Amino acid sequence: MDDSRRSFLKFAGISALGLGGVSILTGLKPGAVTAADTASEPLYKNTEKALTAERWGMVVDTRKLTRSLCDKMVAACHKTHNVPDLDNDRHTIKWLWTDGFEHIFPMKHDQYLAERLHGLPILSLCNQCNNPPCVQACPTQATFQREDGIVMMDFHRCIGCRFCMAACPYGSRSFNFRDPRPAIKEENPDFPTRMKGVVEKCNFCAERLAEGKMPACVEVSEGALVFGDLEDPNSEIRKVLRENYAIRRKQSLGTNPSVYYII
Repeated sequence: MDDSRRSFLKFAGISALGLGGVSILTGLKPGAVTAADTASEPLYKNTEKALTAERWGMVVDTRKLTRSLCDKMVAACHKTHNVPDLDNDRHTIKWLWTDGFEHIFPMKHDQYLAERLHGLPILSLCNQCNNPPCVQACPTQATFQREDGIVMMDFHRCIGCRFCMAACPYGSRSFNFRDPRPAIKEENPDFPTRMKGVVEKCNFCAERLAEGKMPACVEVSEGALVFGDLEDPNSEIRKVLRENYAIRRKQSLGTNPSVYYII
């Protein structure tokens, strides 16, 4: 049996199991999830104004970060994507969040680190890896990578196995241990809500890019975030990376993140 046939049979078998799980979660009858719900089809269809790139990337300029600005960016992201505000920290859903430099870059932290980095909130999100282990770990292709590099989640295909969470070395995925919908402060009707038992994460605002808009966090970042095409040598993001020293998280793992940090 060749590799392609073996892969197909493996996927078909697991998908059948997975779709059964979805139908239980959603109340749908088996077969209600149509063949059109394939990971190879785009979740968001581009409009005429759509922003496109060969490989999307982001630069976080830590020199411009402040607590209030980070809170503003997180709020914009979470409002856009119907991220619930849960009381229990163990159940927190994270698309965009902050942490200390020592946690974001544990291998680069030492006692003589620049003083300004001590206590500075560092913005964190899915690293949109060019070699994403989460995609390889997902048995149902609920996690998949687009041609422009964005690692997406198809919530309808997620069976809640959390293999992707175990594979992600950045802790960038969250699991809905409880129904998130009652904890959404102000629901955005333009973005789907999720359900208990589904994994989720940042998607680089793929739904906004399809409409010609920049990611919500970038729009309110006051220049602290630069978003663009890493493959375009004339793009702003490439200009910023040429002129500044930037690092990425856990580069030694070989995941090739698309998020850079100027420190």
